[in-house]
Amino acid sequence: MSISLADTYPRLVGDIGGTNARFAMQLSGETPISEPVALHCRDFSGPAEAILHYLELTGLPKPRWAGLAIATAISGDMLAMTNSGWKFSISETRNRIALTHLRMLNDFTALALALPQFGPNDLAQIGKGKALAGKSIGLIGPGTGLGVSGLIPSEHGYSPIEGEGGHATLPAFNAREAELIARARKKFPHVSAERLISGPGLELLYEVIAESNGAANEKLPADEISRRGVAGSCPVCRETMDTFCAMLGTVAADVALVLGARGGVYIGGGIIPRLGDYFAASPFRKRFEEKGRFSSYLAQIPTWVILAPWPGLIGAANALNEDAQNMIS
Repeated sequence: MSISLADTYPRLVGDIGGTNARFAMQLSGETPISEPVALHCRDFSGPAEAILHYLELTGLPKPRWAGLAIATAISGDMLAMTNSGWKFSISETRNRIALTHLRMLNDFTALALALPQFGPNDLAQIGKGKALAGKSIGLIGPGTGLGVSGLIPSEHGYSPIEGEGGHATLPAFNAREAELIARARKKFPHVSAERLISGPGLELLYEVIAESNGAANEKLPADEISRRGVAGSCPVCRETMDTFCAMLGTVAADVALVLGARGGVYIGGGIIPRLGDYFAASPFRKRFEEKGRFSSYLAQIPTWVILAPWPGLIGAANALNEDAQNMIS
């Protein structure tokens, strides 16, 4: 059955993490994406319920097509989110919303699809280095979890990577980190990168540092650890933030080496873009370049923090554009 481009509108785009679900609508190819609305995932039993609430809240027409970036691996019809209680069927979600087409993709795959559209005002470079055109690009970002993706050069430009790199085992760079990881391993048998480099990971990292230092564990939430650490008002919080950024540098460099990401490494997620000048001065970039014989290789790779608002929605919209081109051509 042939379709026209007009048949794909209105289009719904969504970016669903472990904490928030963000939605927006594009009514036609000539109109921009509407102002996004963020909802708390905990208030809904699944994406269909959240979308129906969004449509009722905004009064927007029901979409024909939808692209949803979601923080879990996409495999089969049934999906279970890693960092929330949502478990749902893709086909049932499509039917509940009465969609003619639903594209479900990993949230960091969607973010990777948005990277080529970012301009200078959407990014903040950390350290030096210069991107090489046509080379692989890395992507990493801590939020409720730790997303990892990238773009690989292909015949038609770039192809995004779909993976779960945040669940790779976290390496220890030095004896101090080995001690902290060992303490975390007493609580969790597998200490992945996400276990310590994420919002919940920040809280666990604070806990094991306080334990190691013989300091009181105030059971602080991640945003308060971050606030005190950046301000320097709490020594344990400051060590937590410095260690967090250093560990992120180690893992980001590993991503760069694995992908040969001489096109640069982008940092997204909900935590790092809020750190401002502290992150630029943090141990992140120094650690990114500390790879022995490959330190000079990594020193030439630029790293950027993504400042663009709602980048996952841009990627979801780009995925729908690709689907439309494939179906109409």
